[in-house]
Amino acid sequence: MFRKSIQKMIVICTVLLFFLSSSTVFAADYQRASQPQNNNYRPIFDMGGRDDYDPLCDIEVTVTIKEIRALDKIDLLSEADFYLKVFINGDEFQSDVWKNADYLPDLDWSATYNVDDFVEIVDIRIELWDWNILFDRPCDISKNDASVNDTAVVLEYSIAGGWWWGDDYVFYDPIMSDPSGYGRLNGCDDNSIYENDRDCEVFFEITQTDVDGDNIPYWVEEHYYHTDPQVDDTGNDYDCDDIPIEWEHRYDYNPKSWEDHHNIDRDSDGLDNVEEYMTSQWGSDPFRKDLFVELDQMGQGLEGEEILFPQGAKFLMRDGYSRHNIVFHMDDGCFGGGEIIPFDNATDRDELSDIYYNYFLHGNYSNWRRGVFHYAVVPYDAGWNGFVFQNGHNQYLDSVQISAKYHEELVYRNIFDLFLRKTFDREKNRALLYGAALMHEIGHTLGIFHSNTAGCDDQSGAFPWQLNYWKWRPYRSCMNYGFIYQGVVDYSDGSRGRNDFNDWNNIDLTFFQREFWWH
Repeated sequence: MFRKSIQKMIVICTVLLFFLSSSTVFAADYQRASQPQNNNYRPIFDMGGRDDYDPLCDIEVTVTIKEIRALDKIDLLSEADFYLKVFINGDEFQSDVWKNADYLPDLDWSATYNVDDFVEIVDIRIELWDWNILFDRPCDISKNDASVNDTAVVLEYSIAGGWWWGDDYVFYDPIMSDPSGYGRLNGCDDNSIYENDRDCEVFFEITQTDVDGDNIPYWVEEHYYHTDPQVDDTGNDYDCDDIPIEWEHRYDYNPKSWEDHHNIDRDSDGLDNVEEYMTSQWGSDPFRKDLFVELDQMGQGLEGEEILFPQGAKFLMRDGYSRHNIVFHMDDGCFGGGEIIPFDNATDRDELSDIYYNYFLHGNYSNWRRGVFHYAVVPYDAGWNGFVFQNGHNQYLDSVQISAKYHEELVYRNIFDLFLRKTFDREKNRALLYGAALMHEIGHTLGIFHSNTAGCDDQSGAFPWQLNYWKWRPYRSCMNYGFIYQGVVDYSDGSRGRNDFNDWNNIDLTFFQREFWWH
Protein backbone atom coordinates (compact mmCIF):
# COMPACT_ATOMS: atom_id res chain seq x y z
CA MET A 1 0.00 0.00 0.00
CA PHE A 2 2.79 2.37 0.95
CA ARG A 3 4.67 1.59 -2.28
CA LYS A 4 1.52 2.28 -4.36
CA SER A 5 1.07 5.61 -2.56
CA ILE A 6 4.66 6.56 -3.34
CA GLN A 7 4.20 5.57 -7.00
CA LYS A 8 0.99 7.60 -7.22
CA MET A 9 2.74 10.66 -5.76
CA ILE A 10 5.60 10.27 -8.25
CA VAL A 11 3.12 10.14 -11.15
CA ILE A 12 1.25 13.24 -9.90
CA CYS A 13 4.48 15.21 -9.44
CA THR A 14 5.69 14.16 -12.87
CA VAL A 15 2.45 15.36 -14.49
CA LEU A 16 2.56 18.67 -12.62
CA LEU A 17 6.19 19.26 -13.60
CA PHE A 18 5.30 18.49 -17.22
CA PHE A 19 2.51 21.08 -17.31
CA LEU A 20 4.59 23.69 -15.52
CA SER A 21 7.53 23.20 -17.84
CA SER A 22 5.23 23.19 -20.89
CA SER A 23 3.60 26.47 -19.90
CA THR A 24 7.01 28.00 -19.25
CA VAL A 25 8.25 26.92 -22.67
CA PHE A 26 5.11 28.34 -24.29
CA ALA A 27 5.55 31.68 -22.53
CA ALA A 28 9.23 31.83 -23.41
CA ASP A 29 8.49 30.82 -26.98
CA TYR A 30 6.05 33.60 -27.70
CA GLN A 31 6.37 36.32 -25.06
CA ARG A 32 8.94 38.47 -23.42
CA ALA A 33 9.32 38.00 -19.68
CA SER A 34 8.69 41.51 -18.36
CA GLN A 35 10.07 42.55 -15.01
CA PRO A 36 9.40 46.10 -13.79
CA GLN A 37 12.40 47.37 -11.87
CA ASN A 38 12.57 50.95 -10.57
CA ASN A 39 9.83 52.02 -12.99
CA ASN A 40 11.73 50.44 -15.86
CA TYR A 41 11.70 47.02 -17.38
CA ARG A 42 13.76 44.95 -19.77
CA PRO A 43 13.13 41.83 -21.80
CA ILE A 44 14.94 38.74 -20.56
CA PHE A 45 16.25 36.48 -23.31
CA ASP A 46 17.93 33.11 -22.92
CA MET A 47 20.66 33.51 -25.50
CA GLY A 48 22.15 30.08 -25.09
CA GLY A 49 25.61 31.44 -25.76
CA ARG A 50 27.19 34.18 -27.88
CA ASP A 51 24.98 34.65 -30.96
CA ASP A 52 25.16 36.77 -34.08
CA TYR A 53 21.82 38.50 -33.67
CA ASP A 54 21.37 38.89 -37.41
CA PRO A 55 23.56 36.74 -39.67
CA LEU A 56 21.80 38.19 -42.72
CA CYS A 57 23.32 41.67 -42.37
CA ASP A 58 25.68 43.97 -40.51
CA ILE A 59 23.51 45.66 -37.87
CA GLU A 60 23.29 49.44 -37.72
CA VAL A 61 21.14 51.16 -35.08
CA THR A 62 19.43 54.45 -35.96
CA VAL A 63 17.94 56.98 -33.54
CA THR A 64 15.48 59.26 -35.34
CA ILE A 65 14.11 62.42 -33.73
CA LYS A 66 10.77 63.05 -35.41
CA GLU A 67 9.48 66.11 -33.58
CA ILE A 68 10.49 68.64 -30.92
CA ARG A 69 8.14 71.03 -29.12
CA ALA A 70 8.73 73.59 -26.39
CA LEU A 71 6.22 73.24 -23.55
CA ASP A 72 7.76 76.15 -21.59
CA LYS A 73 9.14 79.51 -22.66
CA ILE A 74 12.68 78.44 -23.54
CA ASP A 75 14.10 81.86 -24.38
CA LEU A 76 12.73 85.10 -22.96
CA LEU A 77 13.67 87.21 -25.99
CA SER A 78 12.87 84.87 -28.87
CA GLU A 79 11.84 81.35 -29.71
CA ALA A 80 14.17 78.45 -28.96
CA ASP A 81 17.40 77.66 -30.80
CA PHE A 82 17.30 73.87 -30.38
CA TYR A 83 19.99 71.35 -31.12
CA LEU A 84 20.44 67.68 -30.22
CA LYS A 85 23.15 65.46 -28.83
CA VAL A 86 22.66 61.71 -29.25
CA PHE A 87 25.15 59.21 -27.84
CA ILE A 88 25.14 55.61 -29.14
CA ASN A 89 27.50 53.31 -27.22
CA GLY A 90 29.38 56.43 -26.13
CA ASP A 91 29.88 57.92 -29.61
CA GLU A 92 28.41 61.44 -29.91
CA PHE A 93 26.26 62.73 -32.76
CA GLN A 94 25.32 66.42 -32.71
CA SER A 95 22.79 68.16 -34.93
CA ASP A 96 22.88 71.64 -36.40
CA VAL A 97 21.10 74.43 -34.53
CA TRP A 98 17.50 75.06 -35.58
CA LYS A 99 17.18 78.79 -35.07
CA ASN A 100 14.16 80.59 -33.63
CA ALA A 101 11.71 77.67 -33.61
CA ASP A 102 9.71 76.52 -30.58
CA TYR A 103 8.04 73.87 -32.75
CA LEU A 104 9.83 71.48 -35.09
CA PRO A 105 6.94 69.22 -36.21
CA ASP A 106 8.53 67.44 -39.20
CA LEU A 107 12.13 67.16 -38.09
CA ASP A 108 13.22 63.65 -39.09
CA TRP A 109 16.84 64.09 -37.90
CA SER A 110 18.74 60.86 -37.30
CA ALA A 111 22.00 59.37 -36.04
CA THR A 112 23.21 55.94 -37.19
CA TYR A 113 25.84 53.73 -35.55
CA ASN A 114 27.33 50.38 -36.61
CA VAL A 115 27.04 48.14 -33.54
CA ASP A 116 28.63 44.85 -32.52
CA ASP A 117 26.28 42.16 -33.89
CA PHE A 118 27.21 39.82 -31.03
CA VAL A 119 26.29 42.19 -28.16
CA GLU A 120 22.56 42.51 -27.48
CA ILE A 121 22.38 45.80 -25.57
CA VAL A 122 23.08 49.18 -27.16
CA ASP A 123 23.40 52.17 -24.81
CA ILE A 124 21.67 55.35 -25.97
CA ARG A 125 21.53 58.84 -24.47
CA ILE A 126 19.43 61.72 -25.83
CA GLU A 127 20.02 65.37 -24.87
CA LEU A 128 18.16 68.47 -26.05
CA TRP A 129 19.90 71.84 -25.83
CA ASP A 130 19.05 75.49 -26.37
CA TRP A 131 21.86 77.41 -28.03
CA ASN A 132 22.75 80.77 -26.49
CA ILE A 133 25.34 83.37 -27.43
CA LEU A 134 26.75 83.26 -23.87
CA PHE A 135 26.24 79.65 -22.79
CA ASP A 136 24.06 76.78 -23.96
CA ARG A 137 21.40 75.41 -21.61
CA PRO A 138 19.96 71.88 -21.41
CA CYS A 139 16.23 71.45 -21.96
CA ASP A 140 14.23 69.05 -19.80
CA ILE A 141 12.94 65.96 -21.64
CA SER A 142 13.23 63.56 -18.70
CA LYS A 143 10.73 62.36 -16.12
CA ASN A 144 13.46 62.79 -13.52
CA ASP A 145 13.62 65.87 -11.29
CA ALA A 146 15.23 68.69 -13.25
CA SER A 147 16.48 70.26 -10.00
CA VAL A 148 19.27 67.69 -9.92
CA ASN A 149 20.24 68.52 -13.51
CA ASP A 150 18.99 65.17 -14.73
CA THR A 151 17.33 66.43 -17.92
CA ALA A 152 18.62 63.88 -20.44
CA VAL A 153 17.19 60.47 -21.31
CA VAL A 154 19.14 57.20 -20.98
CA LEU A 155 17.95 54.07 -22.78
CA GLU A 156 19.00 50.50 -23.44
CA TYR A 157 18.10 49.07 -26.84
CA SER A 158 17.95 45.35 -27.63
CA ILE A 159 19.04 44.31 -31.12
CA ALA A 160 17.54 40.88 -30.38
CA GLY A 161 13.98 42.15 -29.94
CA GLY A 162 13.97 45.71 -31.26
CA TRP A 163 12.58 47.13 -27.98
CA TRP A 164 14.09 49.68 -25.64
CA TRP A 165 13.67 50.49 -21.95
CA GLY A 166 15.11 52.79 -19.30
CA ASP A 167 13.72 56.35 -19.20
CA ASP A 168 11.18 55.33 -21.87
CA TYR A 169 9.54 51.94 -22.24
CA VAL A 170 6.48 50.05 -23.50
CA PHE A 171 5.55 48.02 -20.43
CA TYR A 172 1.95 48.55 -19.27
CA ASP A 173 1.00 48.56 -15.62
CA PRO A 174 -1.66 50.77 -13.96
CA ILE A 175 0.92 52.09 -11.49
CA MET A 176 4.28 51.72 -13.21
CA SER A 177 3.45 52.40 -16.87
CA ASP A 178 5.17 55.21 -18.78
CA PRO A 179 2.50 57.98 -18.94
CA SER A 180 4.15 59.84 -21.80
CA GLY A 181 4.00 56.80 -24.06
CA TYR A 182 6.50 54.79 -26.07
CA GLY A 183 8.81 56.88 -28.22
CA ARG A 184 7.68 60.13 -26.58
CA LEU A 185 9.54 62.18 -23.96
CA ASN A 186 7.92 64.82 -21.77
CA GLY A 187 9.86 67.11 -19.44
CA CYS A 188 6.66 67.78 -17.49
CA ASP A 189 6.68 64.21 -16.16
CA ASP A 190 8.66 65.42 -13.14
CA ASN A 191 5.50 67.32 -12.06
CA SER A 192 6.90 70.65 -13.25
CA ILE A 193 3.90 71.43 -15.45
CA TYR A 194 3.52 75.02 -14.25
CA GLU A 195 7.19 75.67 -13.51
CA ASN A 196 9.35 77.19 -16.20
CA ASP A 197 12.30 74.81 -16.29
CA ARG A 198 12.55 74.48 -20.08
CA ASP A 199 10.25 71.46 -20.37
CA CYS A 200 10.03 70.05 -23.88
CA GLU A 201 8.32 67.24 -25.75
CA VAL A 202 10.25 64.94 -28.09
CA PHE A 203 8.98 62.18 -30.37
CA PHE A 204 11.60 59.66 -31.45
CA GLU A 205 12.11 56.18 -32.89
CA ILE A 206 14.89 53.59 -32.66
CA THR A 207 15.33 51.14 -35.51
CA GLN A 208 17.95 48.76 -36.83
CA THR A 209 18.97 47.19 -40.09
CA ASP A 210 16.34 44.60 -41.03
CA VAL A 211 16.57 42.64 -44.27
CA ASP A 212 12.84 42.10 -44.80
CA GLY A 213 11.87 45.62 -43.75
CA ASP A 214 9.09 44.74 -41.29
CA ASN A 215 10.93 46.25 -38.28
CA ILE A 216 10.85 42.91 -36.46
CA PRO A 217 14.51 41.88 -35.92
CA TYR A 218 15.93 38.60 -37.15
CA TRP A 219 16.52 37.11 -33.71
CA VAL A 220 12.97 37.50 -32.38
CA GLU A 221 11.48 36.28 -35.67
CA GLU A 222 13.71 33.21 -35.68
CA HIS A 223 13.47 32.27 -31.98
CA TYR A 224 10.15 33.68 -30.73
CA TYR A 225 7.65 34.09 -33.55
CA HIS A 226 9.03 31.41 -35.88
CA THR A 227 8.42 33.61 -38.89
CA ASP A 228 10.76 33.93 -41.85
CA PRO A 229 13.22 36.81 -41.21
CA GLN A 230 13.68 37.19 -44.97
CA VAL A 231 9.96 37.72 -45.68
CA ASP A 232 8.19 40.99 -44.87
CA ASP A 233 5.44 40.16 -42.34
CA THR A 234 3.89 43.62 -42.38
CA GLY A 235 0.09 43.35 -42.33
CA ASN A 236 -0.05 39.66 -41.43
CA ASP A 237 -2.55 38.83 -38.68
CA TYR A 238 -1.45 35.35 -37.63
CA ASP A 239 -3.76 35.14 -34.61
CA CYS A 240 -6.83 36.58 -36.42
CA ASP A 241 -7.53 39.27 -33.80
CA ASP A 242 -7.77 42.12 -36.34
CA ILE A 243 -4.35 43.59 -35.55
CA PRO A 244 -1.21 42.67 -37.55
CA ILE A 245 2.02 41.32 -36.17
CA GLU A 246 4.12 44.49 -36.43
CA TRP A 247 1.77 46.50 -34.15
CA GLU A 248 1.43 43.68 -31.60
CA HIS A 249 5.19 43.18 -31.58
CA ARG A 250 5.84 46.87 -30.97
CA TYR A 251 3.43 47.13 -28.05
CA ASP A 252 4.31 43.88 -26.28
CA TYR A 253 1.29 41.83 -27.34
CA ASN A 254 1.66 38.24 -28.44
CA PRO A 255 1.21 38.13 -32.26
CA LYS A 256 0.66 34.37 -32.16
CA SER A 257 -2.08 34.40 -29.51
CA TRP A 258 -5.60 35.85 -30.01
CA GLU A 259 -6.54 38.83 -27.86
CA ASP A 260 -9.88 40.63 -27.69
CA HIS A 261 -8.48 43.91 -29.00
CA HIS A 262 -11.95 45.28 -29.77
CA ASN A 263 -12.57 45.45 -26.02
CA ILE A 264 -9.15 46.48 -24.71
CA ASP A 265 -8.60 50.16 -23.84
CA ARG A 266 -5.83 50.18 -21.26
CA ASP A 267 -5.25 53.94 -21.32
CA SER A 268 -9.01 54.73 -21.01
CA ASP A 269 -8.96 57.27 -23.84
CA GLY A 270 -12.01 55.82 -25.59
CA LEU A 271 -9.99 54.11 -28.32
CA ASP A 272 -9.91 50.32 -28.23
CA ASN A 273 -6.80 48.60 -29.53
CA VAL A 274 -8.20 48.13 -33.03
CA GLU A 275 -8.88 51.86 -33.19
CA GLU A 276 -5.44 52.53 -31.74
CA TYR A 277 -3.98 50.45 -34.56
CA MET A 278 -6.07 52.29 -37.18
CA THR A 279 -4.86 55.65 -35.87
CA SER A 280 -1.26 54.55 -35.26
CA GLN A 281 -0.33 56.01 -38.65
CA TRP A 282 -1.03 59.40 -37.02
CA GLY A 283 0.87 58.73 -33.80
CA SER A 284 -1.56 57.11 -31.36
CA ASP A 285 -0.31 54.90 -28.53
CA PRO A 286 -2.40 52.22 -26.73
CA PHE A 287 -0.77 52.97 -23.37
CA ARG A 288 -0.95 56.79 -23.54
CA LYS A 289 -4.04 58.96 -23.92
CA ASP A 290 -4.85 60.36 -27.36
CA LEU A 291 -7.48 62.94 -28.36
CA PHE A 292 -8.47 63.13 -32.05
CA VAL A 293 -10.43 66.06 -33.49
CA GLU A 294 -11.54 66.57 -37.08
CA LEU A 295 -11.74 70.27 -37.96
CA ASP A 296 -13.86 71.31 -40.97
CA GLN A 297 -14.15 74.92 -42.09
CA MET A 298 -16.18 77.03 -44.49
CA GLY A 299 -14.88 78.26 -47.81
CA GLN A 300 -14.86 81.84 -49.01
CA GLY A 301 -18.06 83.83 -49.35
CA LEU A 302 -19.01 86.23 -52.15
CA GLU A 303 -17.55 89.12 -50.19
CA GLY A 304 -14.39 87.31 -49.13
CA GLU A 305 -15.67 86.07 -45.77
CA GLU A 306 -13.23 83.17 -45.46
CA ILE A 307 -11.85 82.96 -41.93
CA LEU A 308 -9.63 79.99 -41.16
CA PHE A 309 -8.79 78.60 -37.73
CA PRO A 310 -5.34 79.97 -36.73
CA GLN A 311 -2.35 77.65 -36.89
CA GLY A 312 -1.09 79.13 -33.62
CA ALA A 313 -4.29 78.05 -31.84
CA LYS A 314 -3.62 74.44 -32.82
CA PHE A 315 -0.15 74.66 -31.26
CA LEU A 316 -1.44 76.23 -28.05
CA MET A 317 -4.13 73.58 -27.61
CA ARG A 318 -1.69 70.78 -28.22
CA ASP A 319 0.72 72.25 -25.66
CA GLY A 320 -2.00 72.32 -23.01
CA TYR A 321 -2.94 68.70 -23.51
CA SER A 322 0.65 67.51 -24.00
CA ARG A 323 1.76 68.77 -20.60
CA HIS A 324 -0.74 66.33 -19.10
CA ASN A 325 0.24 63.48 -21.43
CA ILE A 326 -2.83 63.68 -23.64
CA VAL A 327 -1.57 63.91 -27.20
CA PHE A 328 -3.86 66.17 -29.23
CA HIS A 329 -4.24 65.24 -32.89
CA MET A 330 -6.09 67.72 -35.12
CA ASP A 331 -7.18 66.55 -38.55
CA ASP A 332 -7.32 69.77 -40.53
CA GLY A 333 -6.71 67.85 -43.74
CA CYS A 334 -3.65 65.83 -42.73
CA PHE A 335 -5.57 62.64 -41.74
CA GLY A 336 -8.09 62.50 -44.57
CA GLY A 337 -10.63 64.90 -43.04
CA GLY A 338 -10.40 68.66 -42.59
CA GLU A 339 -12.77 69.50 -45.41
CA ILE A 340 -13.88 72.86 -46.78
CA ILE A 341 -17.64 73.38 -46.54
CA PRO A 342 -19.49 75.70 -48.99
CA PHE A 343 -19.98 79.15 -47.50
CA ASP A 344 -23.21 79.96 -45.68
CA ASN A 345 -23.65 83.34 -44.01
CA ALA A 346 -26.05 81.91 -41.39
CA THR A 347 -26.03 78.30 -40.19
CA ASP A 348 -28.75 77.00 -37.88
CA ARG A 349 -28.64 73.81 -35.80
CA ASP A 350 -30.42 71.68 -38.37
CA GLU A 351 -27.78 72.72 -40.91
CA LEU A 352 -25.03 71.89 -38.41
CA SER A 353 -26.57 68.44 -38.09
CA ASP A 354 -26.51 68.05 -41.86
CA ILE A 355 -22.88 69.18 -41.99
CA TYR A 356 -22.01 66.56 -39.39
CA TYR A 357 -23.75 63.85 -41.41
CA ASN A 358 -22.38 64.84 -44.82
CA TYR A 359 -18.85 66.02 -44.03
CA PHE A 360 -17.94 63.97 -40.98
CA LEU A 361 -19.91 60.74 -41.41
CA HIS A 362 -20.00 61.04 -45.22
CA GLY A 363 -23.51 59.66 -45.26
CA ASN A 364 -22.50 56.52 -43.38
CA TYR A 365 -23.96 56.00 -39.91
CA SER A 366 -21.31 53.34 -39.27
CA ASN A 367 -18.35 55.50 -40.29
CA TRP A 368 -15.44 54.29 -38.15
CA ARG A 369 -14.37 57.85 -37.34
CA ARG A 370 -17.46 58.37 -35.16
CA GLY A 371 -16.41 57.42 -31.65
CA VAL A 372 -12.74 57.92 -32.57
CA PHE A 373 -12.68 61.59 -33.62
CA HIS A 374 -14.46 64.49 -32.00
CA TYR A 375 -15.96 66.77 -34.65
CA ALA A 376 -15.36 70.53 -34.77
CA VAL A 377 -16.72 72.85 -37.44
CA VAL A 378 -15.97 76.53 -38.00
CA PRO A 379 -19.04 78.09 -39.68
CA TYR A 380 -19.17 81.79 -40.44
CA ASP A 381 -22.18 82.48 -38.20
CA ALA A 382 -24.09 79.83 -36.23
CA GLY A 383 -25.81 82.36 -33.98
CA TRP A 384 -23.46 82.30 -30.99
CA ASN A 385 -19.72 82.29 -30.31
CA GLY A 386 -19.48 78.54 -29.83
CA PHE A 387 -21.36 75.59 -28.41
CA VAL A 388 -21.62 71.82 -28.32
CA PHE A 389 -24.35 70.50 -30.58
CA GLN A 390 -26.19 67.23 -31.00
CA ASN A 391 -27.75 66.11 -34.25
CA GLY A 392 -30.57 63.99 -35.55
CA HIS A 393 -28.38 61.07 -36.49
CA ASN A 394 -27.18 60.21 -33.02
CA GLN A 395 -27.26 61.72 -29.56
CA TYR A 396 -23.56 61.76 -28.79
CA LEU A 397 -21.96 64.91 -27.38
CA ASP A 398 -19.09 64.68 -29.85
CA SER A 399 -19.64 67.80 -31.97
CA VAL A 400 -18.77 71.48 -31.45
CA GLN A 401 -18.92 74.68 -33.47
CA ILE A 402 -16.88 77.89 -33.26
CA SER A 403 -18.45 80.79 -35.19
CA ALA A 404 -15.75 82.74 -37.00
CA LYS A 405 -17.71 86.00 -37.25
CA TYR A 406 -17.93 86.54 -33.50
CA HIS A 407 -14.38 85.48 -32.75
CA GLU A 408 -12.99 87.88 -35.32
CA GLU A 409 -14.92 90.67 -33.58
CA LEU A 410 -13.61 89.57 -30.19
CA VAL A 411 -10.03 89.95 -31.38
CA TYR A 412 -10.50 93.71 -31.15
CA ARG A 413 -12.43 93.73 -27.86
CA ASN A 414 -9.55 92.78 -25.59
CA ILE A 415 -9.54 95.53 -22.95
CA PHE A 416 -5.74 95.67 -22.87
CA ASP A 417 -5.58 96.47 -26.58
CA LEU A 418 -7.56 99.66 -25.97
CA PHE A 419 -4.61 101.02 -24.01
CA LEU A 420 -1.73 99.20 -25.71
CA ARG A 421 -2.49 99.62 -29.38
CA LYS A 422 1.18 99.72 -30.26
CA THR A 423 1.72 96.20 -28.98
CA PHE A 424 -1.42 94.78 -30.56
CA ASP A 425 -0.60 91.48 -32.26
CA ARG A 426 -3.67 90.40 -34.19
CA GLU A 427 -2.50 86.89 -35.09
CA LYS A 428 -1.35 86.17 -31.54
CA ASN A 429 -4.72 87.34 -30.21
CA ARG A 430 -6.57 85.23 -32.78
CA ALA A 431 -4.59 82.15 -31.71
CA LEU A 432 -5.37 82.74 -28.03
CA LEU A 433 -9.08 83.40 -28.60
CA TYR A 434 -9.75 80.55 -31.00
CA GLY A 435 -7.61 78.13 -28.99
CA ALA A 436 -9.34 78.91 -25.70
CA ALA A 437 -12.80 78.79 -27.32
CA LEU A 438 -12.30 75.42 -29.01
CA MET A 439 -10.65 73.93 -25.92
CA HIS A 440 -13.65 75.15 -23.91
CA GLU A 441 -16.15 73.41 -26.20
CA ILE A 442 -14.08 70.22 -26.34
CA GLY A 443 -14.06 70.33 -22.54
CA HIS A 444 -17.83 69.82 -22.65
CA THR A 445 -17.35 66.70 -24.81
CA LEU A 446 -15.01 65.49 -22.04
CA GLY A 447 -17.71 65.83 -19.40
CA ILE A 448 -17.16 69.27 -17.82
CA PHE A 449 -20.41 71.24 -17.31
CA HIS A 450 -21.87 73.81 -14.94
CA SER A 451 -23.87 70.98 -13.33
CA ASN A 452 -20.71 69.28 -12.04
CA THR A 453 -18.30 72.26 -11.97
CA ALA A 454 -19.91 75.39 -10.54
CA GLY A 455 -17.38 77.83 -12.01
CA CYS A 456 -17.91 76.48 -15.52
CA ASP A 457 -20.29 78.40 -17.83
CA ASP A 458 -21.52 80.68 -15.05
CA GLN A 459 -23.40 83.42 -16.92
CA SER A 460 -23.19 85.63 -13.84
CA GLY A 461 -19.40 85.32 -13.67
CA ALA A 462 -18.30 86.47 -17.12
CA PHE A 463 -17.51 90.16 -16.52
CA PRO A 464 -15.69 92.13 -13.79
CA TRP A 465 -18.87 93.98 -12.76
CA GLN A 466 -20.48 90.66 -11.78
CA LEU A 467 -19.95 89.26 -8.29
CA ASN A 468 -19.26 85.69 -9.43
CA TYR A 469 -16.52 86.90 -11.73
CA TRP A 470 -14.43 87.50 -8.58
CA LYS A 471 -15.75 84.41 -6.82
CA TRP A 472 -14.37 82.14 -9.54
CA ARG A 473 -11.00 83.90 -10.00
CA PRO A 474 -9.12 80.92 -8.50
CA TYR A 475 -10.66 78.74 -11.23
CA ARG A 476 -8.17 79.66 -13.97
CA SER A 477 -9.63 77.57 -16.75
CA CYS A 478 -10.92 78.14 -20.26
CA MET A 479 -14.14 76.55 -18.95
CA ASN A 480 -14.61 79.70 -16.83
CA TYR A 481 -16.33 82.52 -18.77
CA GLY A 482 -14.16 84.96 -16.86
CA PHE A 483 -11.00 83.50 -18.44
CA ILE A 484 -11.97 82.04 -21.79
CA TYR A 485 -11.52 85.27 -23.76
CA GLN A 486 -8.48 86.33 -21.82
CA GLY A 487 -6.55 83.74 -23.77
CA VAL A 488 -6.25 80.96 -21.17
CA VAL A 489 -5.77 77.91 -23.41
CA ASP A 490 -5.77 75.46 -20.52
CA TYR A 491 -7.94 73.68 -17.98
CA SER A 492 -7.38 74.17 -14.26
CA ASP A 493 -5.63 71.68 -11.98
CA GLY A 494 -7.49 72.67 -8.78
CA SER A 495 -4.32 73.85 -7.03
CA ARG A 496 -5.50 77.39 -6.19
CA GLY A 497 -7.62 76.57 -3.17
CA ARG A 498 -11.25 77.37 -2.56
CA ASN A 499 -13.44 77.91 -5.65
CA ASP A 500 -10.93 76.19 -7.91
CA PHE A 501 -11.76 72.93 -9.69
CA ASN A 502 -9.51 70.17 -10.97
CA ASP A 503 -10.57 69.85 -14.61
CA TRP A 504 -7.55 67.76 -15.55
CA ASN A 505 -8.36 65.16 -12.93
CA ASN A 506 -12.04 64.99 -13.88
CA ILE A 507 -12.07 64.98 -17.67
CA ASP A 508 -13.32 61.74 -19.20
CA LEU A 509 -11.98 60.95 -22.65
CA THR A 510 -14.73 58.36 -23.18
CA PHE A 511 -17.56 60.83 -22.47
CA PHE A 512 -18.08 61.78 -26.14
CA GLN A 513 -19.03 58.17 -26.92
CA ARG A 514 -22.02 58.09 -24.56
CA GLU A 515 -25.54 58.58 -25.82
CA PHE A 516 -27.71 61.30 -24.28
CA TRP A 517 -31.32 62.22 -24.91
CA TRP A 518 -32.16 65.82 -24.21
CA HIS A 519 -35.74 66.96 -23.76
